[in-house]
Amino acid sequence: MNRIEERSLQSKVLATAAAVALAMVLGALDYFTGRDWAISAFYLLPTCLAAWMAGRWAGFAVGALCTGAWFFSDVFNGATYQSPLIPAWNATMLFIFFLVVVWLLTAFQHSHYHLEQTVEQRTAALRTEIEERKRLEQAKLQAERLGVVGAMAAQVAHEIRNPLGSISLNLDLIGEELHAFANSSGSSTAECDVLLREMRSQVFRIRQVLQEYLRFARMPKSERAAVSLPAFLEEKLNFVQPLLDQKHVDLSRTIDPNLPPVQVDAEQLWEAILNLISNALDAMPDGGNLTVSAQRHGAEALVSISDNGRGMTEEEARHLFVPFFTTKSDGTGLGLAYTQRVVNEHGGKINCATARGKGSTFSIQLPLAVAA
Repeated sequence: MNRIEERSLQSKVLATAAAVALAMVLGALDYFTGRDWAISAFYLLPTCLAAWMAGRWAGFAVGALCTGAWFFSDVFNGATYQSPLIPAWNATMLFIFFLVVVWLLTAFQHSHYHLEQTVEQRTAALRTEIEERKRLEQAKLQAERLGVVGAMAAQVAHEIRNPLGSISLNLDLIGEELHAFANSSGSSTAECDVLLREMRSQVFRIRQVLQEYLRFARMPKSERAAVSLPAFLEEKLNFVQPLLDQKHVDLSRTIDPNLPPVQVDAEQLWEAILNLISNALDAMPDGGNLTVSAQRHGAEALVSISDNGRGMTEEEARHLFVPFFTTKSDGTGLGLAYTQRVVNEHGGKINCATARGKGSTFSIQLPLAVAA
């Protein structure tokens, strides 16, 4: 029995004891005063007190006690009746009256409690619905913003990609010309080769950034199918295990083998999860522990990726899914935004819990596939 139940039981016992004491006091007053004070109606006080505070059966018991007290005082205080059955009849009627009062009072109390519970449940449901609507509105607003940003990024990327191809081609031609000139003149092109390699690497870097922008702006329509998360995650995690070993990261898996399938695009989902794993590795440059779990959570599958890395500041956590926001010197700021977009496209949610110096946990909720 917990503390709340103990307090409830104590209050019921105290209320019943108080009702019994009050009934005995009224019985004594009724006996010593006879009919002068006419206090019979006051017997309702302890009866109603016991019924309201301790329940229906306590009210019945106190009502019976009050009936007995009234009957005793009426018979033994000298009152005379034409028939000896009249006091018994009056006591019976009084007891029936107490029973009706107790029944109605407790029925009203039960209805009142049921109404309070209904109001609380509906209020909670309304609050949940309001929060969900706010979340959907925010998601819609963010999707609209991402759509505008994506369209702009796609246009800019398209305009830049062609000149980059021309620059890359001309760099190759310059390299060939330099080598031809060096062969004819007998001079070295080592320094020029270094410069050309650096220029090619920067062009390649720009191409990568443009590719990220285009992928984010033109995310293909998902081709969903029923996917068994346990088998899917085991296969993919085995694939990245060599990279984790290279980074000195220990992998822990907590995957429910009985987890029902989810209706997802497997490739897009893995890209989203891989982004989270990549971020976790970046947060643990000297190695650490990575935990991947997949459990059932009601009608959803809950996939969590946890690390014990550096964690994030409040400022970083606040801008976590904002496009183009990054703390990496070579980051594009689109990895987490893309991950969130994939999860939202699949009707899921993504959340993050982080603490500076303790690590971060990203949780993805995905609806389970509906059985045919």
